[in-house]
Parts: sequence; C-alpha cells; structure tokens
Amino acid sequence: MSSRVKDQRWLNPALRAAVFLLALSPFLLIVLAVLSNTLGPDPAEALMHRTGEWAIRILVLVLAARPLAQLGWPRLFLYRRMLGLFVFFYVTLHLLVFAQVYVGWSGTILWEELSERPYVLVGFAAWLLLLPLAITSTRSMRRRLRQRWKQLHRAIYAVAILATLHLLWLSRSDVGDAVLYGGLFALLLAWRVRHALRRRKVA
Repeated sequence: MSSRVKDQRWLNPALRAAVFLLALSPFLLIVLAVLSNTLGPDPAEALMHRTGEWAIRILVLVLAARPLAQLGWPRLFLYRRMLGLFVFFYVTLHLLVFAQVYVGWSGTILWEELSERPYVLVGFAAWLLLLPLAITSTRSMRRRLRQRWKQLHRAIYAVAILATLHLLWLSRSDVGDAVLYGGLFALLLAWRVRHALRRRKVA
C-alpha cells in the first residue's frame, strides 16, 4: 500500500462530507421522486432498479479503491469503508422494496421466491454476505478481529460475483449491464489475484 494512503493529511473533513453527500444523493433523488410521484408507470420496478443500480455502481468504486491507491491515487481508498456501508445501505433498500412490494413480508412467499427464482436467491445471498461486513466495519471490530478481519472482508469479491449473477439472471435477453459490471468485476478480481501472487513470491 502506498504510504500516501496512510497520510492523515488526505483525510479532509470537507472532502469526506462531499463523498458522503454524493453517495447519499441517489437516495435523496429517489425520495424526491416518490414524494413527487415521478417514478413512472411502474413505481415498484423503478425503485427496484434504482436501488440495485446504485448498489452495484458503488460496489465498483469500493473494489477499485485499492488498485487506484496502488497506482498513486489514494483518496478513494480512504473512503472505502464509508462507500462499503453505502453498498449495504442500497442493497438493503433494494431488499426492503422487494419484501414490501413483491413478497408482502410473507415468509412463505419469500421461501417460494428463493426456491423458484435463482436471481432472488443469489441477490439474497449477496445481502447475507454484506451483513457481517457492515457489522464489522468499525475500527474497534477491525482491531478485535485482526487478521480474520481481512479474511472476512474478502467476501466482497463473492458479493460482486453474486451481483453479476443476479443481474445476468434478471436481465433475460438484455444482458448489457450484466456484461459491463461483470467485466469490471472480473478485471478487479484479476488484479487482486495477481497482486496476491506477487506478494507471495516476494515473501
């Protein structure tokens, strides 16, 4: 990791606030669209699409943070934890909309959806993987878990794979988004594997 990543001078409070507001702005726009009734003819579908889309976009930023830091642009890495929590936030919103509109908070219907629709199953699995990552995102949990914290948080790559499968099975004939995000995740995962192999050789 570049030493500049650890330089506290990069932790600008104004920039941190700007990153927070930028990550929150899609949610605020969604709320505004709900209040003004401008979500279109199928509001539930629009809510599902927007929350899921922003979750996967921010996930790309989270996974790109380390490679960019290695290339000399460390600022994004400093806000990776915040962005990771926003991924969980938008995925949770995505799940809540699904539970409200398509499941009606029925355990029986949810089980049927999980059993019959692969995209629901992998989407729910991605949320389950994100849950412990969100819970252990604090500095105190990182200190407590030590090396196990890093091992646990590598599950974010599994989340990326599940998100790609979710998109692929959901998109049916229009697989453009699935191919785009799947390609980005594949590149970022390949970088991670290559970097890990290099570190092993050095050790």
